[in-house]
Parts: sequence; C-alpha cells; structure tokens
Amino acid sequence: MSNLKNPELEMFAFFEMTPDLVCIAGKDGFFKKVNPAVIDKLGYTQEELFAKPISSFIYKEDHDLTSQSRTALLSGQALLNFVNRYVTKDGEIVWLEWTSIYFPDKQIVFAIAKDVTKRKQTEREAEEKYNEIKGLATHFKKAIEKDRKHLAFELHEELAQLACVVKMNIDSIKVTEPGLSVSAKSKIDHALALSDLLVNTIRRISFSMSPNMIDDLGLNAVFEGQCKEFSMLNGIPCEFESAYDEANLTHEIKLDFFRICQESLTNVMYHAQANKVKISIEDVDDKIQLTIIDDGKGFDMDQQKQSSGLINMRQRAASINGQLTIQSEIGRGTKVGVTIAKQ
Repeated sequence: MSNLKNPELEMFAFFEMTPDLVCIAGKDGFFKKVNPAVIDKLGYTQEELFAKPISSFIYKEDHDLTSQSRTALLSGQALLNFVNRYVTKDGEIVWLEWTSIYFPDKQIVFAIAKDVTKRKQTEREAEEKYNEIKGLATHFKKAIEKDRKHLAFELHEELAQLACVVKMNIDSIKVTEPGLSVSAKSKIDHALALSDLLVNTIRRISFSMSPNMIDDLGLNAVFEGQCKEFSMLNGIPCEFESAYDEANLTHEIKLDFFRICQESLTNVMYHAQANKVKISIEDVDDKIQLTIIDDGKGFDMDQQKQSSGLINMRQRAASINGQLTIQSEIGRGTKVGVTIAKQ
C-alpha cells in the first residue's frame, strides 16, 4: 500500500468505499476485481465470484440481451445506463444499471453499477395499475357499445317499423278517401314527408349509435357512408381516401376510429364553419394513421384542451394505444390525427 502514488491511493479508496458496485472484468468474461459493495449486494464471497463466468450470476432471461451489449462493448461502444438482472446467492433478483468502458490495450472492462431494484419495482407496480385501469376502461367501453347496439336495434327494428306503419296508413288515406279537400290532401302530403324524415332520422341515429356495417361491409364502406351522410345533412363536401390493409386493424380499433371520426365531424358540423372536409386512412411506415382535416375557422388550442369532445377523442385513442394529435389555428382549419401500430 505504501508504494501507491497519491492518484492511485485516491482511486483505491474510491474503489473500496463507494456504495456503488464497482468491478473490473476480463475479456474472458470473469471478474478480476470487485469492491465490497458487489460482495454485499450479491452475497457471494470474492472467491465464489471469481470462480464462475459473470454470465452465471445473471438472470437467465437477460442472458441474450447482456451478451449482445457485451459484444458491442468489446467492439468499442461505451455501455451507458444498461439495465439487467442478477441473482443473489439467496436467490433474490436485483436490478443493476451499468456504465462500462472497455480498455482494449489491457483487455479489461471497468464497470460501475447502481442498484435500481426499487425503481424497477415501482415502475412495474405502475404498469400493473395502468393495465388494470386500461382493462376496466376497455370493459366499460365494451359495455357501452353493447348497450348502444341494443338501443340501436330497438330503434331500427321497433321504432322505425312503427314509423313505417304510420306512413303506410297515412298514404292509404289518399287512396281510400278520394273526396278529401285540398287542405286535407296538403296536410296528408306534409305528414307523409314528415314520416319519411322520421324514418330516415331513426335509421341515421341507429347507425350512428351502432355501425353494424363495420362487421358486414368493412371500415371503408362505413367511412364512405359517413362522408355521404355528412355531406347530405350539412351541404359540406366530405372526401374519403384509404391506402391501408384493413386486416391490420382489430374490431376494437375500427370501432374507435369510427367514434373518433364521428366526434371530429360533429365538431366540424357545429363549430368549424368549414367549406370542405377530408378523411383518410393510410399506412405510414409500420403504423396506420387516421386523419380528419377541415378548412374551417379553427380554434385556439390552449382554450379548447379541456373540451369534452377532445377529451373523448384522447381517451379513445389511448384505449387502443394510439397517439392523438390535434393541430389548429384560428382561421386556418383543424387537423385531427390518430396513429396506431399495425396489429
């Protein structure tokens, strides 16, 4: 010890006393020197640590990833903040975050690690809680869609049928009662027109509540129908384009795409004062993107962040692991985009 120079003494003191795990390993994959923190953390004696390859102390599921990182390290790439798991002598698993440098002239690796087990446990607990909440959200969403489907069926099969019967009865009056006055005939014609409007409105509401054509005809047909209906109701041209493989979308994603588009078109209808709307679904690298663009008056993003429509779209996008983007400026229209990974 007395032969060590001051810098070497300082390094030796750091090596021995730091609470971080510090080690020197050879190119052969064995420990050459470890500080007391390594022994304390893993529970092995120095002799036991030196007797086996380092890989024998690594959690088996992390072997491949660690081997790949070690190959990169020996090729000259510094290893920064690399995390893997080690198994202690008592069988416990600890997470270690490594920073390592290889010295080719001496064929040794100098490595420092921090114990991040608590952080990893917290992250895992947060992930489990997130998955639990997401599962509940998915359950409630499915329950709502089921109720919507039932109500849509009742509207279409019951209320619409009754409205059709009323229309037929009104129409039969014109045939069975030829002597009606002009005023009466005018009222009957008006009632027939209202009956047609009522039937069409019920069918439109039924479709908007539960777009069953997604299963029967596919998402493209649903969006094309949605565009046509929007144009007829509002007199605003609506264009739909698609360049993607629908097989890459699950039923849940298709339904949420429809609901997000529905919400966006509702905003256009009531707020945008737009002259045209364009809807598109396309492949973007390994993702699929839904986009709704209008040339309306736009809005101030800071003032509308908490609007119910935008919140609904964000929640739906999040439920399918999608990313929602909204771009809008006053006087320059609005662009809504949802991007999801291919299934």
